[in-house]
Amino acid sequence: QVQLVESGGGSVQPGGSLRLSCAASGIIFIIYDMGGYRQAPGKQRELVATITNGGSTNYADSVKGRFTISRDNAKKTVYLQMNSLKPEDAAVNYCNKASRKLWPWGQGTQITVSA
Repeated sequence: QVQLVESGGGSVQPGGSLRLSCAASGIIFIIYDMGGYRQAPGKQRELVATITNGGSTNYADSVKGRFTISRDNAKKTVYLQMNSLKPEDAAVNYCNKASRKLWPWGQGTQITVSA
């Protein structure tokens, strides 16, 4: 059974940084392309970053140049380094496959950005 556990969220000031982690279990992690998702209040969940099983990355325009996604296949963990955070980055963040057929969502980790 797949389980995704996100951590690392918190409250920061604009311009601050956070590093999110997402640990996966119950899967052969190395074969999957993974994605970082977020859901802001009142908005639909969106995909903001992807990393292929080979390590290639892609980003939504809204986070390009500020966020970096990476993975540690031995630890079955995806990381999202978030720099230069803006108030509009406030959201609950998740990870999942970077595909249409998703696993059950984890609990997410909350990011708050305010002065």
